[in-house]
Amino acid sequence: MLPISLDTIRLFVHVLAASVWVGGQLTLAGLVPGLRQISPEAPRVVARRFSRIAWPAFGVAVMTGMWNLMEINVADTSSEYQVTLGVKLGIVALSGIGAALHAVSSSRTGLAVWGAVSGATALGALFFGILLRS
Repeated sequence: MLPISLDTIRLFVHVLAASVWVGGQLTLAGLVPGLRQISPEAPRVVARRFSRIAWPAFGVAVMTGMWNLMEINVADTSSEYQVTLGVKLGIVALSGIGAALHAVSSSRTGLAVWGAVSGATALGALFFGILLRS
């Protein structure tokens, strides 16, 4: 069996937190139409419950992401890596901002737009995170 190290645990926790953030948003987006059929209030209730899991997961992903960065010497990486890292960090920020704006939106349009921004950027951050590890 391959050895388990602190690096392995750090990366596992990071991927787990990102999976909750990204996968939860995708799942919730798929459930909203059915929830509306149950009750007009059901999507809001479920979204509030999800936020109790999603925001801590986002925080853990950000913290473990910073920890991941502390474990590499970015100065020793290629300029392409650094650009990709900058893009990923910007996309992560947009995902959090989009989710925060979605959470405070009161209009259906605002909910749709900011939910889409948060979900799309969460997927983008996931993609660029994998790109950085390849």
